[in-house]
Amino acid sequence: MDISALNLIDGHNDMPFVIWADDKARGDVGLWDAMRLHPETDTDIPRLKAGGVKTQVFTAYIPTDTPQPLRARLEVIDVMLQLEQRYPDVFHPVLAPDDVEAARAAGKIGLFKAVEGLVGVDKLAHLRIFKALGIRLITLCHNESLPFVDSATDHPGRKPISSFGAEIIAEMERLGLIVDLAHVSPAAQHAVLDVAKNPLVISHANARALCDHPRNAPDDVMKRIADAGGLVMATFVPAFLTQKVYDALKPVMDGMGKLKPGVDHHAYAEAKKAAFALFTLEGAEYVADHLDYMKNLIGIDALGIGSDFYGGPNPPGLEDASTFPALFAVLSRRGWTTGEQEKLASGNFMHLWRAVYRP
Repeated sequence: MDISALNLIDGHNDMPFVIWADDKARGDVGLWDAMRLHPETDTDIPRLKAGGVKTQVFTAYIPTDTPQPLRARLEVIDVMLQLEQRYPDVFHPVLAPDDVEAARAAGKIGLFKAVEGLVGVDKLAHLRIFKALGIRLITLCHNESLPFVDSATDHPGRKPISSFGAEIIAEMERLGLIVDLAHVSPAAQHAVLDVAKNPLVISHANARALCDHPRNAPDDVMKRIADAGGLVMATFVPAFLTQKVYDALKPVMDGMGKLKPGVDHHAYAEAKKAAFALFTLEGAEYVADHLDYMKNLIGIDALGIGSDFYGGPNPPGLEDASTFPALFAVLSRRGWTTGEQEKLASGNFMHLWRAVYRP
C-alpha cells in the first residue's frame, strides 16, 4: 500500500532532545540543520519525508536527573518552536485536530508537541503553561518514579499514584491534553484508569505477553485502555520486540530494564551489538507480531504507531524514520486491509484526539 495515502501519525520521536543534547548545536536548530541527513542519528527532515510521516509527535524529553528540569524542558520545547519557525515550508504547527488535515493539504509535516515525564512539576500551573506553549500530550513519567506516579522501571512509591497525581489527571483532562501512560507501572496505569474520564494512550510500548520487558503493556491494562476508547501504540524499541534480545541484554541491565550502575558505555555498546545479532528477521516482522497479537486481543480500533526513534540503535530494517513503509508492507502481506492500516496509521489517533480535545 502507498504509505502517502495513510496520513501517517507517528506517536513518539525524541529528535528535539537529540538536538538539545548535541555537543555542537546545544539546542540551536540552525546549527544542527535538520534539512541535511544525519547518519549519526535516526531522524531528520529528509528521512521523515521519505518515511511518509504526515504528522510527527515530537517529545520534549529530558532525563529525570536533569538539573533545573523545568528550565531544561522549556529549552527542549523551544527546539520544537525553532523547527516550526526555521522550516515553515516543511512543518505545520498542530494545535487542534483540524491542523492535521491542514498540514497534509499543504504538503507539510504536522508538528505535534508533547512532553515526556513530569519531573520538576509540582504545581498544576505548569500544565497550563505547557498547554499555552502548544503541548497537546503528556507522558506522566519516564524511567524513574516521581513523587506522584510510579514508573514501570523503578521501585514503587507509597501509592501507584498520589492525590496530586489524580489532580494532574483531572487538570490535563480539563485542558484537553492527552494523558499518556507509557513508562507508567501497571499498577499506576490501573490507578489512572480508575480516575480518568477521557480515553488514554500508551504512546510507545508493545505486548508484554510476547516480550516480558517491564515497559511493555500487560493484557489486562491493554484491555482496560481499549474498553475506555484509548490506544496502545506499538513501538520499534529493540529490547521491547523479542524476548531473546531482551534476555541477551540482561547482563548489563538491572531487574527493571535499565542499565546497571557502573556499566560503561563501551560495555553497553558491545552488549547491544551482541544482542542485536540475535534478530533473525527484519524489525518490521517483530513489530507486526505485536500488532497482530494486540489486534486479536483489543481490536483494530485501539491501535497506533509510536516509533520512539531516539537516536538509535534500532532494529534491522527499521533503522530510521525513512523505514515506515517497510512495516506497512509487512502488514499488507499479512492480510491487513486498507481500512485497518488507515486506522492504525492515523484514524484511531484522530478519533481519540477529537474526543479529548478542548480549545
